[in-house]
Amino acid sequence: MRVVPPELAKRYEEQGWWRRETLGDMLAAGLAAHPDVAFHVHSSERPWAGTFAEVEAVARRLAAGLRARGVGPGDVVAMQLPNWMEAAATFWATALLGAVVVPIVHFYGPREVGHILRTSAPRVFVTTERFGRMTFSPDLCRDVPIVALVGTDGDRGFDALLADDPLLGTVPTDPGAPALIAFTSGTTRDAKGVIHSHQTLSCETRQLLASYPPDRGRQMTATPVGHFIGMVGASLIPVIEGAPVDLVDVWDPAKVLALMKSDGLSIGGGPPYFVTSLLDHPDCTDDHRRLFTTVGLGGSSVPAALTRRLTNLGFFVFRSYGSTEHPSITGSRPDAPEDKRLYTDGNPRPGVEVKLAGDGEILSRGPDLCLGYTDAELTARAFDADGWYHTGDIGVLDADGYLTITDRLADVIIRGGENVSALEVEEVLLGMPQVAEAVVVAAPDDRLGERVAAVLRIQTGAVMPGLAEVRAQFEAAGAARQKWPEELHEATDFPRTATGKVQKFRVRESLRPRV
Repeated sequence: MRVVPPELAKRYEEQGWWRRETLGDMLAAGLAAHPDVAFHVHSSERPWAGTFAEVEAVARRLAAGLRARGVGPGDVVAMQLPNWMEAAATFWATALLGAVVVPIVHFYGPREVGHILRTSAPRVFVTTERFGRMTFSPDLCRDVPIVALVGTDGDRGFDALLADDPLLGTVPTDPGAPALIAFTSGTTRDAKGVIHSHQTLSCETRQLLASYPPDRGRQMTATPVGHFIGMVGASLIPVIEGAPVDLVDVWDPAKVLALMKSDGLSIGGGPPYFVTSLLDHPDCTDDHRRLFTTVGLGGSSVPAALTRRLTNLGFFVFRSYGSTEHPSITGSRPDAPEDKRLYTDGNPRPGVEVKLAGDGEILSRGPDLCLGYTDAELTARAFDADGWYHTGDIGVLDADGYLTITDRLADVIIRGGENVSALEVEEVLLGMPQVAEAVVVAAPDDRLGERVAAVLRIQTGAVMPGLAEVRAQFEAAGAARQKWPEELHEATDFPRTATGKVQKFRVRESLRPRV
C-alpha cells in the first residue's frame, strides 16, 4: 500500500476527516438511529420489502455464522450479487466483523470473476446460481473455503450461513486497516484491486452525503451494488441519513418509469445513460419529469448539451468528478453559479487538493483517497511520495478553481459509468488471426457518454471482420458485454510517435464528430 505522509494523516485526523471508528461502528450507529426506515427491492425475480432493522437482523445472523466459521478482521468476503437485500446484508455483516468486502459487478463474466477471486483470495464468496447473463461456476471458486448461493436450498444456500443468534455489537479492528477492495478496469490488462480503509470509505460516505442538495425526494438505486458508487449509494449513505432504500436489479426504462409513477420514486443521477434512457423513452411524461428534481452527473463524459437540456426541463443539475481510487475529487455545490454546475466538473471537495502537472495531468490527494492497489508496482506508479494520485486524466482549472476534464492519458473507456480497459479489449481482438494490430479508444456516445471503438489493421490478404464475428470472439473469451466493441474501423496504419508508439489521442480525435 502507498505511504501516506505523516503530516497529511495528522491533518486529516485533526480536521475530523479520519475518525477512530470502523465502518462497522458507523453502520451500527446509523442502523440503531433509523430502525424503521423502509428497504425495498423492486425485482421480478427476488422482490423484498421490509425495514433497516429486518435487514440488520439478517446481517447480524450472517456475521455470527461467519464468525463461528473463523471469519474475522482482515479476512476477505467477496460477493457477486444483483441489487438484492442479501447484498446489503452481506456487506453490513462484513463491516460488523471488521472483515474486508470485495464487491463484484453482477454482470462480470468468468474472465473477470476468476481474476478477482485469484487476486483477493477470499475466505467467503456469496453469489447466486444464475441471474441474467451471470451463471455460477464452481470451478472459479474451488479454492474459496466458504461459498454460499442466494436462492439455493441446502448446505450451499445463503440461509445455511445464518446463525440462530445474531452478532452483538461490532468486532474491533484498526480504522486504518483495509475495509474494501474494489476492482476497476483501466490501464492494465486485468482489473486493478483498489484498497480502501475504514477511514477513507467512511470519510467518502459522509462527504458525499454532505454534497447532496436537500429535498431530493425518494430516490431509487439502479447502479449495481457490485460497483463502488452503487454500494456506497445503496448500503452506506441511506443508513447514515435515515433515507429509504429502493433497489432496482434490472435496468428496464419502461419498468423504471412505471415504478416512478406508482411509488413516487426519482432518479438522482449517475452516468448520463441512466437519465437519458428514461427521458428519451416514449412512456416518459411530464409527471415523470417532475420527479427529476435533482440530477447529479458523473461516471462518464458529460456533454454540455445534456446539462443544458436537463436545465431547460427544469432540473437542478450538477456535475462531479472522481474514480474508484479517489471517489470525490471535485463537484459543484448546490449554491455554485449555474455555468460552473453545467459546464465544469466542479471545484475540489472539502479536504481535497487538486493540481495540474506540466502536461495537464490531474493530480489529487485527500482523505477519501484509497490506500493503493493490490499490485505494489501499480501503486508505486500511480502515487508519489508526497501523497499525490496521478489520475491519468487531463484537465484545465479556471480562475475560480473549477476543473474541466478535457482528455485522458489513461487507457480506459468509461461506458455508462463502467470502466473498460482498452488494453484488455485489444488483447481479445489480437486473438483473431486476421488482426495484425488493434487500437481501442473511447468514441462519444449520446446515451452512454462513451462507447468502445476498435480500429484494426488487418493482415495482408485477410478480410476485415464484422461486428458479429468480433462479438463471437468476445463471447468465447468470457468477457463482459460492456467490453464488446460497438463500432469497428479499418486502418492501413496509425498515427505514431517517433518511437513508433500509437498516438491514441489522435485516433480518438478522428472518431469525434466534425463541428
